[in-house]
Amino acid sequence: MTPVLYNLSGLKCPLPVIKTRKKLAAMASGTLIRVDTTDPLAVIDMPHFCNEDGHELVETEKTENGHRFLIRKR
Repeated sequence: MTPVLYNLSGLKCPLPVIKTRKKLAAMASGTLIRVDTTDPLAVIDMPHFCNEDGHELVETEKTENGHRFLIRKR
């Protein structure tokens, strides 16, 4: 399954998590989403968000400008 790409570069905490939560709410269970962020706190916030909401954090990757998260919706 090809992940939905969601670029949240330039947004600061808590917007990346808020926008990701809203986007996932409109998606089918099992869908993959790849979220790009530049917020340094996202590396802490995104795993916490996935844990709290029950989504699977499949992969976290450091990028040149921030982090990329691959999330599977529960």
